[in-house]
Amino acid sequence: MTANRKSVRKPKTESGKRKAMRLAETTDVSPKQARDLMREHGKDSEKVDKEARNFKAEG
Repeated sequence: MTANRKSVRKPKTESGKRKAMRLAETTDVSPKQARDLMREHGKDSEKVDKEARNFKAEG
């Protein structure tokens, strides 16, 4: 029989939803717009932040 062990978990990074909410709050875009920008521009948060600020300035 195998011993009943608790798995050791590494701390998770921010989930996609949390990142989108953070982006929405800090750049004043909607959460949907934030998710769309994250999908379009990848996970590079500096680039996504810049694009969100540009998006809001244009809108």
